[in-house]
Amino acid sequence: MSGALKERTPTARRAARVRTAALWMILVLFLAAAAYIFWGRDRLPMDEIFEVFRGETVPGTSFILMEDRLPRLVVGMLAGAGLGMSGALFQRWLSNPLASPDVIGVGYGASAAAIAAMIVFGINDWKLSVVALAGGLAVAAVIYWLSASGQRTGSRLILAGLAIGAMLQALIQFLLTQAEVNTAGDAMRWLTGSLSASTWERAGVLGLGLGVLCLFFLPLVLHQLKLLELGEDAAAALGLKVGQARLVLVFTAVALGAIPIAVTGPLAFVAFLAGPITAALSRSAIHVPLAGLAGATLVVVANFFATNLFADISLPVGVITGAFGAPFLIWVLVRANSTGNGG
Repeated sequence: MSGALKERTPTARRAARVRTAALWMILVLFLAAAAYIFWGRDRLPMDEIFEVFRGETVPGTSFILMEDRLPRLVVGMLAGAGLGMSGALFQRWLSNPLASPDVIGVGYGASAAAIAAMIVFGINDWKLSVVALAGGLAVAAVIYWLSASGQRTGSRLILAGLAIGAMLQALIQFLLTQAEVNTAGDAMRWLTGSLSASTWERAGVLGLGLGVLCLFFLPLVLHQLKLLELGEDAAAALGLKVGQARLVLVFTAVALGAIPIAVTGPLAFVAFLAGPITAALSRSAIHVPLAGLAGATLVVVANFFATNLFADISLPVGVITGAFGAPFLIWVLVRANSTGNGG
């Protein structure tokens, strides 16, 4: 009996650390959201905000709150959660903190497809999510094939992704040169990653897409991921269809990242940062659902800074998340080089 209790102790401790990290993130998320609503540029009277929350109509305040700030917060939380879980799945599967959609080129696939749809076909509605998902999946398939048909080769997949990403960046730049000035401007703002165009309709599309993935695919993927982490031979011996499991995992991870990208544009480094943050806070392996909460928190905090950092301008959220992520990426690269762990 005592031996069984000792075996459970590390798991119980990790679960406690995960719960503690989740509570702290929820607190930071709540404070950042409240600060964005109640404080900052164009501060609204607090009594009027509470009147709106009680269901009353207050000229001006109702519109700003219900049609701008709250949709922006909801879209930001959903997009951050999707990107965070997407990055965490890739990082867990490949056992490499660099294996996030931003780095391995999947995000560029979704972005290139979305930009082509915007510039060439004039698509700006819910169909943009479908196009972005298709682009992300297509790039994932190419990288999957180039890196030895999806075997866990970490560094090979990252190198293939970097090469594909560079080509897609060139394609995006070419498309922008062929677009009209207004369209190119809209596309450039979208590529920066922004919540400025958030609406309840977009929040609904994002919530529906991520809800379907989290309800029907994510539980299966998390179960299969635990088996894949034992080694593909061991997983196969336990009855897992390894090839099929990898395909479902890649589809889910790509979709969790591509759907938010279609709505907000590529929010730089959110998918890259969320997983390692959970590993640092729980002092264990990357926790995928917690990474979703970390991603949501990152975007909401970045949104507050983007709208209030400078008095005269409101920055795109992607500028702030990029500023958060770039130093962390350098640190990971330096650390991997010093320890000889290249994945």
